[in-house]
Amino acid sequence: MRPLKTPDAPDSSAAGAAAAALSEEQRARGRRLAIASHPAGMTFAMAFTQYLPTLALVSLGASETLVGLQSGLSFGARLLQLPTLRAMARASKRAILLRGHVAALAASAPLLFFGYLGELGPGIALAIVFASLVLTSGGVAVSEAVWFPLLRAYVEPERIGHFFGLIRSGWHFTLILFFAGCTLWLAEHEGSFGPLFAVAWALGVLRIVLIVRLPERDERTGERIRIREALALMRDPLLRRYLIGVTWSAAVRHSVIPFAIVMLRREVGFSSAEVIYTTMAVFAGGLVSLYPWGRVVDRFGAEPVFRLSALGLGALYLTLLWVREPGALVLAAMIAFFFTYSVFSAGFALADTRLLFELTPPDAPARTLILAGVVSAVFSGIAPILCGVVLDRLLTVAAEPLPVYHGFFALAALAQVLSFLPLRVFGRPS
Repeated sequence: MRPLKTPDAPDSSAAGAAAAALSEEQRARGRRLAIASHPAGMTFAMAFTQYLPTLALVSLGASETLVGLQSGLSFGARLLQLPTLRAMARASKRAILLRGHVAALAASAPLLFFGYLGELGPGIALAIVFASLVLTSGGVAVSEAVWFPLLRAYVEPERIGHFFGLIRSGWHFTLILFFAGCTLWLAEHEGSFGPLFAVAWALGVLRIVLIVRLPERDERTGERIRIREALALMRDPLLRRYLIGVTWSAAVRHSVIPFAIVMLRREVGFSSAEVIYTTMAVFAGGLVSLYPWGRVVDRFGAEPVFRLSALGLGALYLTLLWVREPGALVLAAMIAFFFTYSVFSAGFALADTRLLFELTPPDAPARTLILAGVVSAVFSGIAPILCGVVLDRLLTVAAEPLPVYHGFFALAALAQVLSFLPLRVFGRPS
């Protein structure tokens, strides 16, 4: 797959010197530090942007609309990566990574006192928690803006799938341990989320010690980076088809999971601890499948994995139509559902990363990587917000809530299968 022809690297001797390739020793050190730091970083990010906040908001009585807004926060916050791209003309990627991460730590600190917030009343507590989640998502988004450009300098082109399978396996294993602890804690302390947020916050602090030593391939030129130059990349037909396909798929996936959790907790009747079992299954599925998926993607390319993931996920969503009441067998089935969901999603994510790296010029990848991340995240992040608003309206007039959720999951299954259509082109010869 050819890289995009982009204005990423200015034609000047200063720019060429600034973008000098890292030595093999620096690249190896970068890989080691990335693999070592990522479990702590992802545990912090996941605990404050994904599954735990959803359960915390539900425990405070949040509506489906608010849950949808929270689910879309981390994606909408990616808009901050566009001004971050402009800052990269003068600031190092490592400095931006550290500043964004420290900002996220500061913004998330109020959630360490979640138990005390509940005493202020649900209205005030929801406002404080949601404001903290908004600001935390912003800090995480700024930090993540430079993560892929940093990693792009460390990895060999022929081992992209292998490297990302390895690095993602590490943080999946860590998150399994974290959410296993969450399950044990919530089983005895229903609704007590403060200590869990504190553990994740401490891991976020630990990450700073590791990422401060990351080497980087300097892309600073001193010249102003114009956002319209990055947006001009959209004229490339392959990049457009890539963005449409991966955004479409992500929009469906990011809409199904939060409302599956809400349905299980609020309508079916599972406890928070039981729902956490399903979250553990997500990371277990990624752990056992990421490394094999990486080998498959490197050998066969992205298109076959895109096709299999779309069909598999679409069929999987239909199984939610049979979930009606709590019980040991239903809980086991839901654990299997989330595990299988994670296996297919892990394969899609690795195929996505490999294809994006193939489309990206290796000497100065920031514009392409950040543009693709922003477009995909923002548009896919709108989906759970809209779904939450629609579900809220339908649930107010429906005699029974479960049929509303079941209809939603049936439509999601169809949309997931169709998301493969724009990506078919990548199975054809260049």
